[in-house]
Amino acid sequence: MQLPVLRLMMSKGPSAGSMQAVLAAAFKASLPVLLGYGTIGLAFGLVLVGAGLPAWLSPLMALFVYAGAAQFMGVGLLAAGTALPEIALLTLLLNARHAVYGLSMLRPFSGSSWRKPYLIFALTDETYGLLTTVKVPATASAHNFYFLISLLNQSYWFVACTLGALLGAALPFDTSGLDFALTALFVVLLVEQIRKTPRPEPYLVAVAAAALAWILVAATNFLLLALLVSIFAISLLRRRLEERLPE
Repeated sequence: MQLPVLRLMMSKGPSAGSMQAVLAAAFKASLPVLLGYGTIGLAFGLVLVGAGLPAWLSPLMALFVYAGAAQFMGVGLLAAGTALPEIALLTLLLNARHAVYGLSMLRPFSGSSWRKPYLIFALTDETYGLLTTVKVPATASAHNFYFLISLLNQSYWFVACTLGALLGAALPFDTSGLDFALTALFVVLLVEQIRKTPRPEPYLVAVAAAALAWILVAATNFLLLALLVSIFAISLLRRRLEERLPE
């Protein structure tokens, strides 16, 4: 999948040498996601097969769904025989946070031409965390750099999910607790965000919004309500935050 895309990118202007340099920089930047997706993807493949679902479904979901939390949720729902419309609605609610990601990336993705549809599709939690903290190399096009990071990240996920399913089909595994790997990766990305944005306000708002959402609805639509409260609070604080940004 990657080679035709790289040829297309080189045909749009950059030389082979410069494109190789951008690819090397994108690979270096995406190494934390490689380590995380390698572990989580293997866990997902094992969990999927352990739930009695066919192994071929794992790479298919990695290619067309490409959403870690939603895929883990989908395994349980499919194994329980949940109807597809209900799965679609629950997935929409779970991934509602991606609307916030997309709004904040309108400017970075503007002018990305043919890359834009894939950049939008591939904007996972981990890719968003990386794109908002990584520094684009001075000699690289930001659009090419973001595209390659997104493509590499999904490649890691696809390969890991496939290997996990193959291992699960070939060998017996106890998959208890493997789905916690996704939570562990979120914690790592949060640490990186805190290092890049050492401002207490966004994190205090997030904690307060999560506490309020839990009090009001407990586990029912908890994430959606917490995100809505966070957006509202950050919007009220926006002017203050912008005034205190470094030059």
